[in-house]
Amino acid sequence: MELRSVEELMDLLYACRYDTGLRTAALLRRARPADKELQVAGLVSGIGRLLGPGDRAGQADAAARAVRSLLGERVCRLVRGQPGDAGPGDDDLLRLRHAVEEGAVVAFDAGVLEDWRTVLELVAARNSRLGAVD
Repeated sequence: MELRSVEELMDLLYACRYDTGLRTAALLRRARPADKELQVAGLVSGIGRLLGPGDRAGQADAAARAVRSLLGERVCRLVRGQPGDAGPGDDDLLRLRHAVEEGAVVAFDAGVLEDWRTVLELVAARNSRLGAVD
């Protein structure tokens, strides 16, 4: 599956009912407020469970493939969990993994999914300007 619009992605996120993604994105927003791609990677990191139910090993890959054309290569690599996209030491990938783990166990009000629509639109628009989306 390849997502072509923020609206499709929002529909998928609503279908996931994935509060951990909201908490992960909120934690990343606090830690790195200027890094919208990292925040979005945290938000969408759990969509693989809906795209590949039962295939635990392939869920990250399914999520990464789904968002690549819409959100860009960096978000794709972060969601897939591939090192090398964040520079020396892969600090961003480690930060994302830590936020996912913390978001899964720490309960706090992370807002609602609709709060993230503008951020998703900004990242998608930036990616579109780079020619990755028709």
